[in-house]
Amino acid sequence: MKRADRERMFQTLSNESGITNEEYYMAYKRVKRIKAFYTHLIVYVFVNLYLIFNRCYETNSTEVLSQLHTYSTAFFWGIGLVAHGLSVFGREIFFGSGWEERKIREYMEKDKRNKFE
Repeated sequence: MKRADRERMFQTLSNESGITNEEYYMAYKRVKRIKAFYTHLIVYVFVNLYLIFNRCYETNSTEVLSQLHTYSTAFFWGIGLVAHGLSVFGREIFFGSGWEERKIREYMEKDKRNKFE
């Protein structure tokens, strides 16, 4: 998306819903991170399929499919892909919406109870 298009979209959203520039920028940044993850996922799938099929073609046998080293690239790259996914989606999986606020209130209540005891 070009800068002029982003600015036009921001103006439209700002006029309709009163969204601030910072809110728009954070949402834009998040969408870019999600898009990068899905691009990474697509490349991962196609490259690993190519590597596996190429190994079968080179050996002229499907016997390599039962060997672990055939999947080593997919395994180790998969670890990186999971880390990438957790960096994009993980905060919401583990900490969810409003987690910080709930924890702050919990500790404030705990401190208040301990103060009066």
